[in-house]
Amino acid sequence: MSGPSSKLTGAAVFAAPAIFVVLWASGFIGAKYGLPYAPPLTFLTVRMGGVVLVIGLVVLATRPAWPTRDAMLHSAVTGLLVHGCYLGGVFVSIDRGLPAGFAALVVSLQPILTSTLASRLLGERVALRQWTGLVLGVAGVYLVVHAHTGGAAPLSAWLSATFALIGMTIGTLYQKRFGGGIEWRVGFFFQYLAAMGLFALAALMTETVQVQWTPQFLLAVGWLVFGLSLGAIWLLYFMIRHQAAARVLSLFYLTPPVTALMAWLMFDEQLSLLALFGMAVCVAGVALVNWRSQRA
Repeated sequence: MSGPSSKLTGAAVFAAPAIFVVLWASGFIGAKYGLPYAPPLTFLTVRMGGVVLVIGLVVLATRPAWPTRDAMLHSAVTGLLVHGCYLGGVFVSIDRGLPAGFAALVVSLQPILTSTLASRLLGERVALRQWTGLVLGVAGVYLVVHAHTGGAAPLSAWLSATFALIGMTIGTLYQKRFGGGIEWRVGFFFQYLAAMGLFALAALMTETVQVQWTPQFLLAVGWLVFGLSLGAIWLLYFMIRHQAAARVLSLFYLTPPVTALMAWLMFDEQLSLLALFGMAVCVAGVALVNWRSQRA
């Protein structure tokens, strides 16, 4: 009697990508509101602390099955990679002067790197059509950010963005390989707990750890906790479980265009014709990666 349940799951799988892209893109908007009031790693420590508190309360209230020691370790490793490396790398790179467009372009290489590793480590087949879509995605992202980049950034900023790219890619594959069996509530708890510890330690070692508790900062933290760290990440793992890794990671190509649209709507940042064309190329690339033939 799996008819209604399978239909509901199918509808969720169909709607998840669009919702995920909007939520993920909004993270850059939340960062823009919050970063003026706290150093990047301190800001992320507060954010992760909020997530740990919320998930901890959910775990206490619902009492899900407790994982094995190995499962807890796998969740912690995923958290250090997906949340720690990715968020830390992106925030530090922007804080050190790398334009957000360049940071987005570097991180958008995830699908290429993930597809290469997935084909070798996970046995996923990546068709020529999908490779074409992945390359189109990179080209589209470049066109979108080309008109919005400029200025010199230190090597440390570029290395931080590259660190984010590698961490998120490996973390996604690690989650797909080792994290599928753990109950999501306790899995999230240990992931965010590990990331919070990493950010707190790094902030204490490198930053002033001073926060201006303004309404803008609290609003940014609240959105990033519930909209991003809970909503978007849950959708990401949901899609990883139901779709191939290459298809899921191709959605990150759409983040810079959607972010640009949000910035245009909220901050009146103008979009050039080249940027609009780049968005169309991104959409075409993602469509090629996610296209399923009738025989599939």
